[in-house]
Amino acid sequence: MNNPFKYSFDNKRYHTLAYHNKVTFGEKIFKAVIDAGFTCPNKDGKCGTGGCIFCDGGSGYFTDNGTISEQIQKELERIRKKNPNAKAIAYFQANTNTYAPIKKLREIYDPIPDFEGIAGISIGTRADCLSEEILDFLQELSKKTYLTVELGMQSVHEKTIEFINRGYSHQEFLKGYEALKKRKIRVCLHIINGLPGESPDDMIETVRQTGKLNPDAVKIQLLHVIRGTKLEELYNERKFETMTMESYIETVVSQLEYLPPETVVERITGDGDKKKLVAPMWSTNKIAVLGGIDKRQAEKNSFQGKFF
Repeated sequence: MNNPFKYSFDNKRYHTLAYHNKVTFGEKIFKAVIDAGFTCPNKDGKCGTGGCIFCDGGSGYFTDNGTISEQIQKELERIRKKNPNAKAIAYFQANTNTYAPIKKLREIYDPIPDFEGIAGISIGTRADCLSEEILDFLQELSKKTYLTVELGMQSVHEKTIEFINRGYSHQEFLKGYEALKKRKIRVCLHIINGLPGESPDDMIETVRQTGKLNPDAVKIQLLHVIRGTKLEELYNERKFETMTMESYIETVVSQLEYLPPETVVERITGDGDKKKLVAPMWSTNKIAVLGGIDKRQAEKNSFQGKFF
């Protein structure tokens, strides 16, 4: 059967980041993961402490030490060992990367577009850390480089948002998202499958509502139980169960059907720190998960945007 999905060079039935980068940049683009030393308002007491229940130090375990320029250089050296002359997106992943005075944000981000080998910037942040001043700066930055702002949405269900201790409501999230889109800034939304108390139908509803927002990109992430987090305590107390691989694959296949075909799926599973991962252990076999999604889509003649 021919692939019914047009945003693809191969058998993929969803809009992969690899396809997007090839069309946008004309070549494969890598991620240079940078830690700029930010914290989070949900950790320093501004809106809460302890962070989200699944937080493990701000999702920065891939990063190295050193100044930002040193980190960029090390990341490019790492990437270019196998891919000489490769280009990368400077990815600010750890914690909340707009949570600082505008002067500091300018000091960090303004020099990045001038680095040789850097094709763009990706900034992970929270929708409640986007003041008008910061939004104006991001709009300015987006005119100098290929900018993506990544927002942690996780879920559209208020009960879940409260339970995971995110620190702000879905309505506040929508306000931040709409402000970015008003300024024509590329936005990637993070969704987590397997959050405590949510059924597959709840997860599909999250993506159904996400699709209506017409985001530029999404990341679909499996919930990982990481050692030392509040989530691990709940898991050990048997307060919830993690998803099986079969359930995850089936849920993702259904979710993709409600996303606009133009929306880039930048991630469809996830990497937990294997040294700290408690569950689910099947998630370490990414090839099996990705292959399972491809196979199930073909079996169902399913593809991204089928019901959008």
